[in-house]
Amino acid sequence: MNNWLCLAIAIVAETIATSAMKASDGFTKAGPSTIVIAGYAIAFYFLSLTLRTIPVGVAYAIWSGVGIILIAAAGWLLYGQKLDLPAVIGMGLIIAGVVIMNVFSKVGH
Repeated sequence: MNNWLCLAIAIVAETIATSAMKASDGFTKAGPSTIVIAGYAIAFYFLSLTLRTIPVGVAYAIWSGVGIILIAAAGWLLYGQKLDLPAVIGMGLIIAGVVIMNVFSKVGH
């Protein structure tokens, strides 16, 4: 399987798991708690496949950067959480960092 596809699956699974963690209400609700456990298991499995070919620093930077953006979007869509201008600017800088690393760095290629 393509290493970038594995990383994308890991990121999406982690985003779903983290979003469900809020809904689990401290692991007191079975359905969301099950999603958290399954989501993190899937995320770490696919991240481990990714680390066969992508350096851990690069993979983790992409994982965390994209994950931050997706979790913020999920918080906004699912829970009505708001972001202020500094938060949006910060996330823009994270996106810029991920793009710069993938386009210009030779480390992950």
